[in-house]
Amino acid sequence: MKKRNVVIGAVAAVVLLGGAGAYAMYDSFTGNNKEIKSVIGTESTAASSASGTNSADSSSTNSTNGTETAAAAGAVADVNGVWTIDSTSNVYFSVTTSRETVNFEVNGVTGTWNVDTADAAANAADASLDMNVLDSGNGQRDGHVKEADFLDVANFPSSTFKATKFEALPAEVKDGETFPLIMTGDLTIKGITKEVTFTGQAAYSGGKLNVESETVVTFEEFGMKNPHNVVMDTENDVTVQLRLTLSQSA
Repeated sequence: MKKRNVVIGAVAAVVLLGGAGAYAMYDSFTGNNKEIKSVIGTESTAASSASGTNSADSSSTNSTNGTETAAAAGAVADVNGVWTIDSTSNVYFSVTTSRETVNFEVNGVTGTWNVDTADAAANAADASLDMNVLDSGNGQRDGHVKEADFLDVANFPSSTFKATKFEALPAEVKDGETFPLIMTGDLTIKGITKEVTFTGQAAYSGGKLNVESETVVTFEEFGMKNPHNVVMDTENDVTVQLRLTLSQSA
């Protein structure tokens, strides 16, 4: 990953700007305030914990209701059909600076995935991101990134992804088990569309489909400047990470 040099180092900048107070401002502006949330494994763990709290009741329920057995971990799930992205889903844009990796979270994610385990070509997915809600935990930094030199959110408030090809889908999906997921499609940011491939995994658990996947793009590919400044250097790569939870449409 290529880095761009800066003329004035962070330490010199802190001295020039006023010592401890300036360092606190530097620390706030350049530090990471968002941790990437995992969506795979949390629901199945919660379900196991809940079922284990009263084994006698569980045994009784299973003897009278076959649906409990069908929903047990490892059972084959019928996942075919249309799934809708839940409001709890997030997309992260991660940028590595000379200090650390900074994550920008977008909670405004909408879209669908039509799943067909029998025919990979019949799968279709799309997602839209509201870039106005991009949040790194630092309002000043977020405002800077939304300006015209970078995301230009005033003119391009949405980013989108439309999948055109799916690979590695299993013939059947079992409750609580992860499976590989490779999606190739068109990613549009700042009005510019590029073909990218998201690689990762998905899992069915607790009636939900959970997706964790990522791809790497560059600032230049989407008409953006590298956001380095006098106190930090920034790599040219941007990692786009999906953390999606989907519910099956009625």
